[in-house]
Amino acid sequence: MRRARSERSTPGLFEARTAAPASSATALYRVQAGIDEAGLGPLLGPLTLGVAALRLPAPDCDPWRALEERVTREPSLDATHLVVADSKQVFARHPRGERRLEHAVLAFLAQRPAGRGVPGTARALCDSFAPGIAPPDALADEFWAGELATLALPRQLARAEVEASARELGALLARQGLELLELGVRALSVPQLNASFSCTENKSRTHWLETRALVLHLWERYGAEGLALLVDRQGGRLHYRALLEEAFPGALVRTLCETAPHSEYTVDAPARAGSPVRSLRIAFRERAEGHSFAVALASCSAKYVRELAMAAFNAWWSARAPGLVPTAGYVSDARRWLAQADQAIASAGIARAALVRER
Repeated sequence: MRRARSERSTPGLFEARTAAPASSATALYRVQAGIDEAGLGPLLGPLTLGVAALRLPAPDCDPWRALEERVTREPSLDATHLVVADSKQVFARHPRGERRLEHAVLAFLAQRPAGRGVPGTARALCDSFAPGIAPPDALADEFWAGELATLALPRQLARAEVEASARELGALLARQGLELLELGVRALSVPQLNASFSCTENKSRTHWLETRALVLHLWERYGAEGLALLVDRQGGRLHYRALLEEAFPGALVRTLCETAPHSEYTVDAPARAGSPVRSLRIAFRERAEGHSFAVALASCSAKYVRELAMAAFNAWWSARAPGLVPTAGYVSDARRWLAQADQAIASAGIARAALVRER
């Protein structure tokens, strides 16, 4: 079973279904990255987009296999391993599921080049992401943002346990020759989302523009090394060439394949003044978190930040409306919450545009 699963991981996604163009054929694509979102569908709370990038010892290295001594995609092994998989499998709304998600995300966050260790609060965590991923004071325009500074981390585990796991993971990464280059989350507040929806009049366009910002961040940092990037499919979209040509003016974009589960492209840019040759192989795939370690890690990180944001949201309201049952923000429960919180919302003077997404 383990072997079968590893064969579906990232290296296999970038095999030559179509001959690679000459300009990118020599690229090693040793930097492999993934992007995934959490919270695209809810009515309440932020949209979070996770991004992860690793430098591999060889292009065909499978991080799940290389790290199997300490990392697994099997939730049932969480007592002995860090679980990195689709966040829907890793997280569950009970203490064990919450611990499982937090343990993996915080242990990996401690491996980032900046070496900031385990953040002490949710606010510190949000402020620790690279400027190209998220601006300083992300979510600061949310009326409940002050709660992030009082939300101590870790929430479900002892700090000593997380720090010990981080040390073990760091040693394992070093032994296997893997380097975590990026791990972060781009969080879009409800006011930001509604402002974007007003401009784009299209939820899919807003989602792509925020994803594009992360793609360009990775391109600028790692395109010169050869970057392989897998992105969870954007809704039902099948064709991405026009979007990539818009994102990379002056670069050569070629289509490798466009099928129902998987669309793949190369982007090659020549050297210009002050800018080296850059090469990107990018794929958009359904359920990408099941095929790529980087996407799975990005998925877990996005989910963790989204859950922290909703914890802050609920704490803010609990202080003003004792007895109000917390919400995760998803549509049916959000409607229940909005009905129950109607008087509290009116008393707090919170405008609908600051609370509820328009799309």
